[in-house]
Amino acid sequence: MHPLCLCRTRCGDRKDPKLSAMWKPSQTESSSSSSHIPEPSRPVPPAPSVEPGARSTGAAPSDQAAIGKGLFVKGEITGTESLFIDGKVEGSISLPGNRVTVGRNGQVAASITAREIVVLGKVRGNVSASDRVDIRAEGALTGDVAAARISIEDGAFFKGGIDIRKPEATKPGPGGSAAAPAVQEMPKVI
Repeated sequence: MHPLCLCRTRCGDRKDPKLSAMWKPSQTESSSSSSHIPEPSRPVPPAPSVEPGARSTGAAPSDQAAIGKGLFVKGEITGTESLFIDGKVEGSISLPGNRVTVGRNGQVAASITAREIVVLGKVRGNVSASDRVDIRAEGALTGDVAAARISIEDGAFFKGGIDIRKPEATKPGPGGSAAAPAVQEMPKVI
């Protein structure tokens, strides 16, 4: 048996050193490649998962900023890209023309102004969307909502007032000029 051989048969009984299970420097390169065992396939990393219940917006993931679970932001957030919040935010968020998503772990105590607002976590404050507000089943929103469209799933918590506004697209009025959309303030119930 060879001093370093780990095979179960007695290598010393073999006449041909090429039949040994152990590589030896004296073997030629071609003989070692013929007994080469292919490397086991490595597992392919899974594709990035999408937040369950999150809908596609058509925006590339690189166009969305994120506040992770371990972050706490206090102050004013403004910008020109969409935002995903999974941490804590206090203050105000103003991202007109973009989407603000409050993730399952997100806790927001702020007024939010954006094109689209999706709530999966907790929001305390008034929200204003030029397009829509979407409160998912696990989401909670306490505050007034002003939007063209609103969706509240079964199981979601909502406490506040709703002001449905007409979409901000202006249509030519009589005489060919664009008329400003009429916004009526709903009376508050005390």
